[in-house]
Amino acid sequence: MSLTTVKAGSLSIVTSDFYAKPMSFLEGDARLGYEPELARLVCQQLALTPVWHNLAMENFYTSLTTGDYDLVWFNQAITPERQTKALFTRPYGLFDEAVLVRQGSPIQSAADLAGLKVGGLADSTNLELARSFGNAEIIAFPGSDRVLPEMLAALRQGEIEALIDDELVLLVAAEEDPSLQLAFSVETRVPFAIAARPSDSELVNAINQILEGLIADGSMAALWQTWIPRKTFPF
Repeated sequence: MSLTTVKAGSLSIVTSDFYAKPMSFLEGDARLGYEPELARLVCQQLALTPVWHNLAMENFYTSLTTGDYDLVWFNQAITPERQTKALFTRPYGLFDEAVLVRQGSPIQSAADLAGLKVGGLADSTNLELARSFGNAEIIAFPGSDRVLPEMLAALRQGEIEALIDDELVLLVAAEEDPSLQLAFSVETRVPFAIAARPSDSELVNAINQILEGLIADGSMAALWQTWIPRKTFPF
């Protein structure tokens, strides 16, 4: 399959070094997780080498206008606002959201967050959900690749009473730190997909064809089972 990319023979992928295990994370120099492994499968069929570029999340969509990158591929929910800036592939996953609290917290539902400080990633679907909870005080954290440790530290130190994020990321955080616990999950089934320039329909169509094939032959389900065994494969 021959496609025009910003650098011949490569697929330039905008991502973040944000620790988002099991979706995407760095272990030494190795980029691991469901998303990078799926990207490698897609690139193998495109006969392209994946090259990841760590950018601030607030610059993800403006980066597509520079001509230096082909795609944004990092925990990106399809939203109407983002669809005004990018062309999305079909989803490669449907994901829920959750709220993390300190161990022993009485918080068990959205109603329990009334009047409390709830932290989350700025300009995220997570914070949009938190705003729907009603009377919680929203604390937005800028999207650097250190934002998750910063948000977790704020939760541990009592600067916020709860943290909202993608359920999978918070499940790992709770497993790795016994001082934290998952308060509740919200079954939002948010579709995550790959974003390209609106003019790059040929690339998006090619990736869609590959993703459909990886679903049909069981490859995507096998990858999901490796990295996300807690959740049922959604396709």
